[in-house]
Amino acid sequence: MRPVLRTVNRVLLGALGLVLLLGGGSVLAVGLGVRPPSWWVYDDRHDVLLTTARRTRWRDEGWWWPTVIAVLAVLVLLALWWLSSVLRRRRLAAVLVDTGDGEDATVRGRALEAALAAEAEDLDGVERAEVTLTGRRTTPAARVRLTLEPHAAPRGTLRRLDDEVLAGARTSTGLARLPATVRLRTVRHHAERVS
Repeated sequence: MRPVLRTVNRVLLGALGLVLLLGGGSVLAVGLGVRPPSWWVYDDRHDVLLTTARRTRWRDEGWWWPTVIAVLAVLVLLALWWLSSVLRRRRLAAVLVDTGDGEDATVRGRALEAALAAEAEDLDGVERAEVTLTGRRTTPAARVRLTLEPHAAPRGTLRRLDDEVLAGARTSTGLARLPATVRLRTVRHHAERVS
């Protein structure tokens, strides 16, 4: 799962859990006889959360139902987007390797990702590398994120990544091609003080 999606997941689930915990806890506390503050939504254990007057307050207004439907539609679309992004498998579990003798072997996707990342980190000017394999077992693709040191030349680093790291992976797995999407970013560094 991508870091941004992971962060969104945690924030949404944490906020939803907190709202449910506070709402349920307050209903339980008032139901058990705890006196709520004066500004709270309801006053005692026999009070209802939404009175008939509150529920039907804007029913006759022309903007009410289109607004309710639009808000619910947006919530449903967001929930479907979240569900599809969580359920979609991003990583490739295994890569099918042609051994040349009519038999096939598989290489664990995480093992190949780790090997590619280690080789990419050995390149001059690369501080950190992350590799994710996607696609199918017979036609994988790589997503590579490289964090470059300040002195690194991006064009040369990309050329060496393709010529050495990706070409080695294609040769060792017997793949005809291994397309890759590479994202580059540089390490932030502070200006050096000259005295």
